Amino acid sequence: MSPTTEPLTAERILAATEEVLRRHGPAKATVVDVARALGVSHGSVYRHFRTKAALREAVTKRWLDRTSDALAGVAAAERDPGERLRDWFWTLFEAKRHKAGDDPEMFATYQVLAGESGEVVGEHIDELTGQLTGIVAAGVASGAFTAPDPAATARALFHATGRFHDPGYAGEWTRPGVEDEFTAVVDLLMRGLRA
Repeated sequence: MSPTTEPLTAERILAATEEVLRRHGPAKATVVDVARALGVSHGSVYRHFRTKAALREAVTKRWLDRTSDALAGVAAAERDPGERLRDWFWTLFEAKRHKAGDDPEMFATYQVLAGESGEVVGEHIDELTGQLTGIVAAGVASGAFTAPDPAATARALFHATGRFHDPGYAGEWTRPGVEDEFTAVVDLLMRGLRA
């Protein structure tokens, strides 16, 4: 890539880092490679991200935020809490399935990065269970759900559906019948929540 007159921003660096990771993989990608792709010195990259680990963590957060942002719209919708809950889980399942199936090499890269970024992953899970808590609390307030502790219920729902969003299960997400299995699990959870 040739040098550009565009200002060097964290967003540009993260986009370039994703491309470098796609080309070289997580084991071989370096900050120098990112700087070269941007047409800047590696010191310029370090002015935005103090270490290679910080850069990799920021890329992981950016990747996870795409899923969180898509789910936030579903969680905030003004509709029946039961429909919102179903849609939220379906959106999560589809987002993870697409990430794994549409670009398996990049998905594998992000699995490596997520393994290095425990704090970022923990914050992501907290954000997702926070969204679920809001849906469950809305269901309790409307009388549709029974849940004495919406936050604990949200965490239980998240963990109960882990097979359909935890990257460790990605190999199962394309199996025939997986949508039926997903629907059966969500139906069971919904019956348990009904007041």
